[in-house]
Amino acid sequence: MTTTITAVPFAALDAATAYAAWRLRQDVFVVEQECPYPDLDGRDDEPATRHVLLHVDDELVGYARVLDEAHDGEATWRIGRVVLARPVRGRGLADHLMNTALQVSKGRDVVLDAQSPLAGWYATFGFEVSGPEFLEDGIPHTPMRLSR
Repeated sequence: MTTTITAVPFAALDAATAYAAWRLRQDVFVVEQECPYPDLDGRDDEPATRHVLLHVDDELVGYARVLDEAHDGEATWRIGRVVLARPVRGRGLADHLMNTALQVSKGRDVVLDAQSPLAGWYATFGFEVSGPEFLEDGIPHTPMRLSR
């Protein structure tokens, strides 16, 4: 099993990789989690956005997105769309996604909205709860922040 992970801007995504990334996001967030929402939100092609791509034996099995974002005038990074294909879950591969996303987001605080059952996992990377739990598409989420 050969595992590779890269972080690239939108312009570096070839058509097949982009299709695989959006299909993976759709398969998990829209179909598996039964949350019809506008996944293609206009942020994938922003110049500073980075797409973290995890391949196993040349198949895209994991993805995360890092956005350049500001909150209340403060520049932050936002990590989102963290996803693994069902067949590879439970093997520790999500740690590689997060570690790479955190390398991409150096130099500033990082925010994310964790699905609440995963808040403890995000805490292992130094994230702390930064607000009250809320529902998004019927799923409990917890806002979290990594202060740097």
